[in-house]
Amino acid sequence: MCRSIKTLRPPALPEEATEEEIRAAALQFVRKVSGFRAPAAHNQEVFDHAVEVIAGATAELLDGLEVRGRAGRTAN
Repeated sequence: MCRSIKTLRPPALPEEATEEEIRAAALQFVRKVSGFRAPAAHNQEVFDHAVEVIAGATAELLDGLEVRGRAGRTAN
């Protein structure tokens, strides 16, 4: 997969992932899957939408994970 996407859950990160880190990972994923570093103007809307959907799904996943007996992330 994409090497620039890092693990966003403890203990890989000392603290909870920020919205910025989550969005950056989502952007890297969409770039990898689409094959575009930056989409053409006619694809920008669908590209941006995919980033937002994936960032939301990632935040939901991290919120629900229980790591080593620890509850998921706290609500932001």
